[in-house]
Amino acid sequence: MAGILDQPVALVLGAAVWADGHASPTLRRRASHAAQLYLDGQVRHIIGCGGVGHHPPSEAAVIRGICMELGVPERDISLEDTSTTTLENINNARPVLAHLETNSVVLVTDHYHALRAKLIAKHFGMDATVSSPQNKGTKPLRTLKSYAREGPALMLYVIRFMRG
Repeated sequence: MAGILDQPVALVLGAAVWADGHASPTLRRRASHAAQLYLDGQVRHIIGCGGVGHHPPSEAAVIRGICMELGVPERDISLEDTSTTTLENINNARPVLAHLETNSVVLVTDHYHALRAKLIAKHFGMDATVSSPQNKGTKPLRTLKSYAREGPALMLYVIRFMRG
């Protein structure tokens, strides 16, 4: 019989916080998606990732706030609030995952970011899947720019990991 520790943990990858301290649409989309995964019983805990970018508070703190607004108990949310890159989001979440006694994660990020995120998680020995929110309301040009930016970033990570 499967127990609670068999359920994965959602690892919500950071995105921008705006000057007024509110979540960018990308960050809100990811946090809301993670909250729904939790409420649907697909994950047992949420780790919000991301430090302070151009504007406070930390991305992780904003993720926590959104998840709590949507009904996730604070006790089931942890923060990794020091990272500034995807690599750091995932690497810096490892101690939290160890505390939660798991390496099974659902990476919550957008489709354009999913492959690189999964590659990084696998590099760190995580049993990772990806769950991406629907990208409703985003202008096609914005989505195209996101995919275009992701290509070179993915190449850099592949080269970095190949070097060891």
